[in-house]
Amino acid sequence: MWYGMRDIGSELLGRRHGTDGVLRREEFWAVKGISFELKRGECLGLIGHNGAGKTTLLRMLNGLIKPDQGRIEMRGKVGALIALGAGFNPVLTGRENIYVNAAVLGMRKQYVDSKIDEIIDFAEIREFINSPVQAYSSGMNVRLGFAVAAILIEPDILFLDEVLAVGDIGFTIKCLNTVRRISNKSAVVFVSHNMQQISWFCTRVMVMDHGSVLIDSTNLSEGIDQYSGLVKHSKQTSGTGEAEVLRLTLISDGKIIETEGSAIDPSAELTVVLGLRIDESVTGANLLIVIRNDAEMPVRTFPVCNCEGKDAAYSSGEHLVEIPLGPIELNSGKYAFVVSIRDASSGVILTRDQGLHPFRVVSRFNYWSPGVSPRVSRLVSINNKSLLDGQ
Repeated sequence: MWYGMRDIGSELLGRRHGTDGVLRREEFWAVKGISFELKRGECLGLIGHNGAGKTTLLRMLNGLIKPDQGRIEMRGKVGALIALGAGFNPVLTGRENIYVNAAVLGMRKQYVDSKIDEIIDFAEIREFINSPVQAYSSGMNVRLGFAVAAILIEPDILFLDEVLAVGDIGFTIKCLNTVRRISNKSAVVFVSHNMQQISWFCTRVMVMDHGSVLIDSTNLSEGIDQYSGLVKHSKQTSGTGEAEVLRLTLISDGKIIETEGSAIDPSAELTVVLGLRIDESVTGANLLIVIRNDAEMPVRTFPVCNCEGKDAAYSSGEHLVEIPLGPIELNSGKYAFVVSIRDASSGVILTRDQGLHPFRVVSRFNYWSPGVSPRVSRLVSINNKSLLDGQ
């Protein structure tokens, strides 16, 4: 508070904001040494871990925070889809909030009148539009905020901060299409932790770490791979403990991947070799392998089945299981395996190990199927084979 008061006093007296770049006690650079130029039709993907300085930079570009050094120069009308619905008055109705938000943006009532039905239909809340916003669910609130911002604002420069995960899948697709339409004629700065969306929308990527730029490149795969190196998958185990994953070996095109975090070609034939132990109290157990991305979202699922296409059931003892996965065809990013073993009769999870053998994918192409893709794997199993002999 004292630093803020001193800075305000300095500005009133016509002196430079801040302390000429000298850090005071307990201060640090949230953003430092960043320089870039963006043109209409370009989309800059801003990525980095939490606390890297992305939102601070976006607030500076949007005029909410003054830079202590350097300058920001923008030409054209600026729009921002940040903290959707945060400015709504909870006592007013949805319709009244639309007009209030438009007035704040400097728009005339006649213009809003021509757009009001389009906004209401886009938000899909026509039956609740005359109800107080405080009665809305969080999803309805965000959907109305997105509709107001996306339809009323026709910007030359657009800032997006994690705004595409709003509502159900149908509304999300509608938001994606709207953002794509806007980005075709605007200069866009897009902040997201979703590497799939970065791959789809952006023409350029900037990776930030502790307020500085690690890489600024039009090669999206290179930037995403750099970001993936900053992400660490946490290894966690849950379940009853009546089963155990002894080891997981990853094989790519016949070669064992010894080092965790190694880069893998998405077209390579992958095979997983699992060492398992199942307690004597378990009569039968099923096995499931999942690949998760750096956001801990499942992107590939491999239920292990027998020759008849049914879930393979393992008896008690130690097993060595080879599961061919084939080409995984994933976008550039960092991934890890999750292995789940459950009781075949009760469905109780005996063990669930996540964050196993992290690996990176470096791809020159973007695949358009980021969701879960179940595949049936053929099974090679050596029952009751001791794993202590190293085979």
